[in-house]
Amino acid sequence: MAHEDSVLLTRDGTTLTVTMNKPARRNALSEEHLAALLDAFEQAAESDASGVVLAANGPVFSAGHDFADVAERDHEGVASLLELCTRLMRTIQSVPQVVIARVHGLATAAGCQLVASCDLAVAGQSAGFALPGGKGGWFCHTPAVPVARAVGRKRLMEMALTGETVDAATAEQWGLVNRVVPDAELDGAVADLLDRATRGSPASKALGKRTLYAQLDRPEAEAYDIALEVMAEASQSPAAKEGMAAFLAKRRPEWPE
Repeated sequence: MAHEDSVLLTRDGTTLTVTMNKPARRNALSEEHLAALLDAFEQAAESDASGVVLAANGPVFSAGHDFADVAERDHEGVASLLELCTRLMRTIQSVPQVVIARVHGLATAAGCQLVASCDLAVAGQSAGFALPGGKGGWFCHTPAVPVARAVGRKRLMEMALTGETVDAATAEQWGLVNRVVPDAELDGAVADLLDRATRGSPASKALGKRTLYAQLDRPEAEAYDIALEVMAEASQSPAAKEGMAAFLAKRRPEWPE
């Protein structure tokens, strides 16, 4: 189904694909494009899909913020744009589905932020990743937030301060993407990882995703407090009861809706 001209929302079985569709603008994240992406993910959250793929049309995954949009804004206008972008990134992490980025070509600045904000990412060998503000006049402050959590401090500093492009193999080594495959095998690799990541109870998976993000980057004791309480409560859920009963009876589980 078509969502907006700039963003396409399609479904195949239990998988929704959100496709950025502004190849002539290098899928730059204007206010209109950010709003369309946010609406697509909000629609996904309300659906019964188990997985979401974030993809892009054209030679570039996303060039980040659209400078034509940014340049004409005052401080308040830019802050509003960045708040919208942040809302999109946090929505990607809060939707109940597993979200996987299908990355080809360049993902720069807020485009790299998109990749880092997804739960999983598979890149084609053509992919490259950059926080180019370090070699320009507008530093990549907000894109660095999720990238830091993926690659760690020293590697973030290298990306952010040099502004240079990191190739796909290095991105995999650094933890920005899960794996790299030849471009011709990208769709199959995305489908395979998503299939394995969406097995089991959808309700349990949604709670698990939410809890993982809640405890990430917390001190260990606080992270254990969060995880312990949620795991104890989840043990009484219909999904947990069915999973344990099926295991003990050596039968396939029938997950509750």
